[in-house]
Amino acid sequence: MSDMQTKPATAAAPATGATMLQIRGIHTFYGQIEALKGVDLDVRQGEIVTLIGSNGAGKSTLLMTICGTPAARAGSIVFEGKDITRLPTFQIMRLGIAQSPEGRRIFPRMTVMENLQMGALTTDEAHFAGDLERIFTLFPILKKRQGQRGGTLSGGEQQMLAIGRALMSRPRLLLLDEPSLGLAPLIVRQIFEVIRDINRTEGMTVFLVEQNAYHALRLAHRGYVMVNGQITMSGSGRELLANSEVRSAYLEGGH
Repeated sequence: MSDMQTKPATAAAPATGATMLQIRGIHTFYGQIEALKGVDLDVRQGEIVTLIGSNGAGKSTLLMTICGTPAARAGSIVFEGKDITRLPTFQIMRLGIAQSPEGRRIFPRMTVMENLQMGALTTDEAHFAGDLERIFTLFPILKKRQGQRGGTLSGGEQQMLAIGRALMSRPRLLLLDEPSLGLAPLIVRQIFEVIRDINRTEGMTVFLVEQNAYHALRLAHRGYVMVNGQITMSGSGRELLANSEVRSAYLEGGH
């Protein structure tokens, strides 16, 4: 693995540096197929860290493994000093991790408000009104759509709802899986601006999986490149953007 010296990334430098998520030697299988082959990765408190790679590289599998489904067959995942490798998903989520999954996976028959209520199930009811107002400030369109069924929203609105639902659980670590997938460029910029905003203003730690390497690396403090279930390169977002191998594999042909 190529590990570059850290330089200032395009995003503002995080205020803290304590390791929040530590992944060591993770091997994950689907049946007999090895999807992750000894992955090592760190996310420090207050950072935006991105994982880029081509479709099928194993990026989403890593996020799902962090959440316990599928479970890692070997290696360790430590969150805020606690080994979560063998914990069931519901216990992992209660520790302060939330995921906005690939494909959004909102509840299509529920209204926007009901989806947001589902996100808040593990939190103190006393926080609900304030947290809801925070989501409506981040995504004003959701306030206008709060009585509308999730399945009738546009793709961009559904992505906003998926992120909003995750944030309603008051996570300390937000996992985002392909938030730009299938969205128009204008909506992509809006989504990434919100990610930057919650990191800068709230100190939210974000682990972002993305195929859109250009936007992801511009946003991230640090990044990793995954190829065939293995980390092949790491460095600051700016370094990876400038790296000839990364540019050739993921950035050629425009942004």
